[in-house]
Amino acid sequence: MGVSKATLGDPAIAKAMIQGGVKFIADSRIENIQKMRNAGISTQFVLLRTALSQAEAVVKNVDISLNTELATVRELSNFAKLHNTLHQIIVMVELGDLREGVLPRDLPQFIKKTIDLPNIKIIGIGCNLACYGGVKPDKHNMHQLCELADAIEKEFQIKLEIISGGNSANYEWSESAQPIGRINNLRLGEAILLGCETVNRKAIPGLHTSAFRLIAEVIESKEKPSLPFGEICQNAFGSVPTFIDRGIRRRVIIALGRQDILVSGLKPNNNLEILGSSSDHVVLDSNNYNCEIGSEVKFNLDYGGLLSAMTSPFIAKQFIGNSHTAA
Repeated sequence: MGVSKATLGDPAIAKAMIQGGVKFIADSRIENIQKMRNAGISTQFVLLRTALSQAEAVVKNVDISLNTELATVRELSNFAKLHNTLHQIIVMVELGDLREGVLPRDLPQFIKKTIDLPNIKIIGIGCNLACYGGVKPDKHNMHQLCELADAIEKEFQIKLEIISGGNSANYEWSESAQPIGRINNLRLGEAILLGCETVNRKAIPGLHTSAFRLIAEVIESKEKPSLPFGEICQNAFGSVPTFIDRGIRRRVIIALGRQDILVSGLKPNNNLEILGSSSDHVVLDSNNYNCEIGSEVKFNLDYGGLLSAMTSPFIAKQFIGNSHTAA
């Protein structure tokens, strides 16, 4: 599954993922899936985060949804019956990361109460790791997921088509020599978009780690002291900043701020150093390089930076080349 949520469900990127060989497009926002459908993207769409209040929209726009709550599945069943359609679900299991998931001990009862709901078909089980709690996918939790799949099939006499082992954090596990068992699906966003796995953020061989680049304009470039003068109090975001005396430095301001971007997600491409930021400004130490007014500063992005940049209405998106790469 190619995960499109970090790019706001951009149809060009979804199309590139499909051309690259993904079998599904997965997103956590129903609005993104609607946008991709309206743009003519033809594939199986998977909703990663299912809300009770959106049940009818899910049934009308999504082929498969990930679920953990019986109340939500019942509502999906009601609307699937109303619209005379079959909705497929993957039941997410809690294997330690403590985000979403049915506890393993409660899984049989969940399946039992779901299996006879009209217009609902359980097609798989899955888990999510290394997103909230940072729990690493390994042979133990992957084996547990496979064992749960076997037990569910045996007890309820059903066939689970998809055993979804996780996300981009599973790359290291999937490339190791240990058996993958019944795991036949991963939900990959960062691995595809930024070319790295997410346990140690190591580059994946053969993939690009700079397919996305953020370009900002220099709006001020002046030599100034590195220490503020006057009494120091809280800044605009409620913290009391500290500073290092580096003497007189050329300080550069770019037309970008916390309203536009997760500043910690910016990775400068040259000797520039990020000193700090406010709502609308990022202040850089240019290491005394003369950045001219109106010139451009380029950054690579980590996942948080990409997510905030692609969802910001103040950052223009431009696609270049035949690969539909965003710049």
